[in-house]
Amino acid sequence: MAKKKAFALRLNEEMLKAIEKWATDEFRSTNGQIEWMLMQYLKEHKRQPKQKDKE
Repeated sequence: MAKKKAFALRLNEEMLKAIEKWATDEFRSTNGQIEWMLMQYLKEHKRQPKQKDKE
């Protein structure tokens, strides 16, 4: 599993509420939903991170 790095993310209140609602609807945490959304966008634009080989 990839190492995770924490950082601050500033969102307007309405956007955060919409993401929180979507996360609840999908049975995910807000953080998990944001990660999922970002990965979907990266995949859509063929910019997803390369998979490291498991040792």
